[in-house]
Amino acid sequence: MAINTTAPVRAVATEQQQAVYRKVAWRLVPFLCICYLAAYLDRVNVGFAKLQMLSDLSFSNTIYGLGAGIFFLGYVIFEVPSNILMHKVGAKIWIARIMISWGLIGAMMAFVKTPTQFYILRFLLGVAEAGFIPGVLLYLTYWFPAAWRGRIIALFLAAIPISNIIGGPLSGWILSSMGDVNGLRGWQWLFIIETVPSILLGFAVLAFLDNRVDDARWLAEEEKAVIRKDIAIEAAQSAEHSSVMDAMKSGRVWWLGVAYFCIASSIYVTSFWMPTLIKQLGINDPLQIGWLTTIPYTVAIISMVLCNVSADRRAERRWHTAIPCFVTAIGLAVTATPGLAIVPAMLGLVLCGAGASTSQASFWSLPSSFLTGAAAAAGIALVNSLGNIAGMASTSLVGWLTDLTGTPNSSLYLFSALAAIGGLMVLRLPAHVVNK
Repeated sequence: MAINTTAPVRAVATEQQQAVYRKVAWRLVPFLCICYLAAYLDRVNVGFAKLQMLSDLSFSNTIYGLGAGIFFLGYVIFEVPSNILMHKVGAKIWIARIMISWGLIGAMMAFVKTPTQFYILRFLLGVAEAGFIPGVLLYLTYWFPAAWRGRIIALFLAAIPISNIIGGPLSGWILSSMGDVNGLRGWQWLFIIETVPSILLGFAVLAFLDNRVDDARWLAEEEKAVIRKDIAIEAAQSAEHSSVMDAMKSGRVWWLGVAYFCIASSIYVTSFWMPTLIKQLGINDPLQIGWLTTIPYTVAIISMVLCNVSADRRAERRWHTAIPCFVTAIGLAVTATPGLAIVPAMLGLVLCGAGASTSQASFWSLPSSFLTGAAAAAGIALVNSLGNIAGMASTSLVGWLTDLTGTPNSSLYLFSALAAIGGLMVLRLPAHVVNK
């Protein structure tokens, strides 16, 4: 990977620091990853439900695209206040509330009959989930300094490809095997079954998570002291951006929000439309489609972790985010090429799936490099809100163009260009600010 060779090399952590942060990572990251896995599965399983529910309910691709995207309207409206509330009331109660509420609303999707009901429940699902991702990203800044944050965020966000690896075959199996069981169609069982983990994990959050380092009874006092010292040093270095208004007035935060809009566009096109893109290759069995979706996401897990370990070690963030953006752009352009055989078409999906996941994971080390405290709560949420407008715009646009042209391919060139623009915007950020 090409990088800025003038970037500072990360100082080697002491054995004590390594032991402390490994202990914290093993305690928090697997559990948070499982929670996000359940969240993302609830968010995007509509992409598999689409394979049956459109014909059952006589929905068009335009209705589906708008419904898939309207989730992000509720998400964006409530994201910043949700994250500020989490900063005040604590992660334990707030994350539990988010998970239980989105699980219950997700299960209600099984009983949708009309486009209006579809739109309302997708909007409410966005309201319920608002604040989860930025909330967890903020929560991780309480426990890990910048030297560890890149790989930790990558491990947490690995839940996205993992959810697709698990959810693809699972969703395909439910659609194939559960049709007409107890009078419900396969897509209805899909919504019911896949929301149960979210509700159960919501209650587990109350028992497992600690709001702050001082609350962690599983850490010795000297271990807490190591974390407090490292976080305090970092907070002092970022003290110029520590209030909510600092974040709202920062041109750098808004720049990151626009850049994330470009990056997120490709993420959501990939997540919501990959089953459809695979189906148009002539593969109609839902279970086979599910297994094929695991290929891009398996590569994504490997690439996003390796990339962010490299970013932490080299203290270099911009190129480690931009290059995966350019890979995504290439992958989307390849996928959009008409008449491709299945092997080159899957290669395109691998490039865009792995590139999008890796650029997203690398990106989230950028805002926390210059924001702290309440500014981090508001700034991270604002960036994610601006980025997630892409969720509504991209899914709706692809749905409309699919009905207009008969294929989703025509819209992929646009999102290829946006991914490349996102990479260029990241490279315009000052290296001395974000390379920490």
